[in-house]
Parts: sequence; C-alpha cells; structure tokens
Amino acid sequence: MVLEPFGVTEAEERAYRFVLGVPDCTVAEVAEGIGAESAAARRLLKALEDKGLVCRLPGPTVRYQGAAPDLAIEVLALVRHRQIEQAKLATAELGHIWAAAERGRSAPVEVVHGRDVNTQRFLQTQLAARREVLTFDLPPYLEEGIEPQCELQVRRMAEGVRYKTVYDRSALAEPGQMERVFALMRAGEQARVYDGVPLKMLVTDRSTGLVPFMVSGVRRSVVLDASPLLHALVSLFELVWERAAPLWSSAPTGIDAVNERLLGFAAAGYTDESIARMTGLSKRTVERRMRQMMDRLGARTRFQAGLQAGRSGLLG
Repeated sequence: MVLEPFGVTEAEERAYRFVLGVPDCTVAEVAEGIGAESAAARRLLKALEDKGLVCRLPGPTVRYQGAAPDLAIEVLALVRHRQIEQAKLATAELGHIWAAAERGRSAPVEVVHGRDVNTQRFLQTQLAARREVLTFDLPPYLEEGIEPQCELQVRRMAEGVRYKTVYDRSALAEPGQMERVFALMRAGEQARVYDGVPLKMLVTDRSTGLVPFMVSGVRRSVVLDASPLLHALVSLFELVWERAAPLWSSAPTGIDAVNERLLGFAAAGYTDESIARMTGLSKRTVERRMRQMMDRLGARTRFQAGLQAGRSGLLG
C-alpha cells in the first residue's frame, strides 16, 4: 500500500483504488467491489472524502468520484507536513522539560538497564548524529538488533554521516558478519580490524558515548555526555584506529576485486578453507592467489599479508 505514509489505512486505500477505476460509483458498488458491508463502505468513503481523496457528486443518488492521484497525494503531503511541524513544536516543549531535568543532574553519566531499552538508545543515538559515528565492534551480539542496525547505518551514511568502525578480529568470525561488513563498507563505512579491541563502544559527534556491558545476564550501557571521560574514549579510539589494519576500500585500489576480498578475509584471520567456502572459490585457487600476494608483500602468514596490505595502502 503506497498511501500508508500519509495516514491512509489499507482499507481506505483499497476503497480509493476501486473508486478510481469505477467513476460515479455508489456506496453499494463500492461495498461489493471491496467485499465490505454497506455501513463499512460508507465509513470508508466518508474518511476518504475528509482526506480529499474522493468527492460526492451532485444528484438524487449518492455517487462518488476519485480525486486525481497526483493532486490528492500533494494535498496529503501538505497535511502531513503540517502535522510534522506541529509535532516539532510539541517536541521543543518536551525538550525544555527534559533540559530542565538534565540541569539537575550532578554528573554527565547515565546507566541504561535492559535489552530493549539499550537497543532503542543505541539506534536513537545514531539517529541524532549529524557528522560522525565512531564504533568499537566486539562480540557478543543480540541477533535481533543486527539487521535494524545495518539498515540504519546504511541510511545514515547515505545522509552524509561518516561511520568509522574498528572490528575486533573475533567479531569477523561471527556467522554472516564478514558479508555484513563488506556490504557496509561498499555503502561507505570506513572499517579496520584489530586483534584485541578493548571494549564495545559507540561515540557520536564526539559529544555522546555509549559503552554497553553485561552484569548478571542483564544488558546495561553507560551513556556519557561531553566530559574528560568521553574525551579519553575518543583518544583511545584514535589510538586503536591508527594501529588497526584496513579491511577493504570502497575506492579503486591497485589489486583486483577478488584479491582485495581475500586480503580482507586474511586480515580477519580466516583459513583458506573458510575463505574458499565464503567466496565460492576453490581452495587451490585461494591458496595460489594468497601465495602470490604473500610473495608480493613479503609476508610469512596470511594474517600478516592482510595487515601489511592495509598498512601499505592497498586496502585504503
């Protein structure tokens, strides 16, 4: 249903579509056409009339005609815009209440308890970001939170927010994680891998930070406002970022796309068997390509080849 974002229900849109296809139709015809009772059809037509999607024709018999879709949607968009502006005014008032309460807090630290609340805060903090999101990525993960996070990150990057993520080497061994990281990097994420990321962390615009942790099986997060502690976490991120190895680059590199991916997997510590399984290449092909790149880079191990490729600029 295409009109749902404008506040039109599925039943209303079904009735509107019918009226568009059957000009000068009666309530009875609409009811029969959409499989509804006459009373329900009458209510739907009244709602559509109020929204400017249909109009009642003059004459002794009550008949309806659908409004031109382009004009009707323009009207609905204007109505929705007014509603959004009204919501913004209400939000501003709520913001004053919240700010007054915040001024009474003695420290720029908050502890959030519970899985659902933490997931919501994690996503909301990114929605509020205007320029940059810095992340330390470390298992374990909540499976139900992975896809919403990926979808949000892709959307925010498309809106111009820069994401820089340091993945712990163990994070890239999680099922499906390597493919998710590859997709995120192709969408614009700057990503590096480090063997020993110290903690999970997310910092937005260098002014708000979240540090999730578990205590007795309960998920919690420390939420930090601008403070010396937050500045220390940003400094930690920059230090680890400098020492971490790039995985892949969204920009053209001096190697072909297959070797680029192989080096990314190597930097994450995958074996030849695992790389062959995930890329669809034969183990012999993976071994041959990795040996050529190791010779080129002067590396003794595949992991070292991945790290050296990143540091030499081949992977961004």
